[in-house]
Amino acid sequence: MRKVAALLIIALFFAGLAVYQYNQEDADPAETASASAFKPKAGFEAAAFELPDLKDEAHKIGGKGEKLIFVNFWASWCGPCELEAPDLQKLHENYGDQISMYGVNSTKFDKERAAREFVEDHGFTFPILMDRPGEVTSLYKVNTFPTSFLIDSEGVIRERVNGVITYEEWERLIEKWL
Repeated sequence: MRKVAALLIIALFFAGLAVYQYNQEDADPAETASASAFKPKAGFEAAAFELPDLKDEAHKIGGKGEKLIFVNFWASWCGPCELEAPDLQKLHENYGDQISMYGVNSTKFDKERAAREFVEDHGFTFPILMDRPGEVTSLYKVNTFPTSFLIDSEGVIRERVNGVITYEEWERLIEKWL
């Protein structure tokens, strides 16, 4: 009897969670990207943010611009991040003149020394930003690493990719939004 009651409580909890998430996805895509209304998914305006790079020089991301923006959230301990690292560098080498590419280390969930070693080991030549307090990672609702965003020149998120995809799929998505 206790098992049945426990299962019923768990089922009700998950049903409530599903209803909550369903209601959260009903917003109008035309809404602005204020922190409280920001939905970090395709079709919504990207929230602007500013973070320091590895040399503590500030980079402002978001808003209208001239290029497609590629933002990749990662951590040094993340196995899938390790797998996709060579592809990210190759994308930067092949599309660097057409897109602005940024790696965002979710430093709140990582160790800065390990992140710097990761960047050096993989030879990244695109800007790596450090989200030390974790505010941008939280704002973009990143809870899986890696998570990447393609943001168009109007400041609208065109793609959100949770996890790793092939280099060819990245090329297809980038070409689609260039």
